[in-house]
Amino acid sequence: MLKNKFLSFVLFFIITFSASFIGGLVTFTFKEPWYSELTKSTFNPPDWIFAPVWTTLYLMMTLAIWFFWHSKNREMNTIYIYFIHIVFNTTWSVVFFGFHNIFLALVNLIILILLIVILILRFRRANKVSSYLMIPYLLWSSFALFLNYRLLVLN
Repeated sequence: MLKNKFLSFVLFFIITFSASFIGGLVTFTFKEPWYSELTKSTFNPPDWIFAPVWTTLYLMMTLAIWFFWHSKNREMNTIYIYFIHIVFNTTWSVVFFGFHNIFLALVNLIILILLIVILILRFRRANKVSSYLMIPYLLWSSFALFLNYRLLVLN
């Protein structure tokens, strides 16, 4: 079942970066002028920082699931949780930028963070490198939760 390391990496790369592609498309299409008109926190980073950070995080997620896939103790339920988490990752951009719903995006982000924590714990059982690769993603998503909350409060 997908033992070829190159092929499995390509497959996980496509699945993971599909969230980036869909999220980026929705963001590009529906972000303005709505987002520019929002009152933002002083902690809000400049817009240019998001693309390189997310690209790095998506690559780290890809490596995490790929290392997990090729570990001896992998289990399919963790793979399914990973796929569900990718759906929530994608959904945040749709809800926030597409629907302009800050509250629902906040709820989505809380669920996403819980799924990331679950993945870190489950990855740790089979492959510690996979769990470590997810920590920056957890930290960035937690920062995004703070920013999302501040947007809800300020607007």
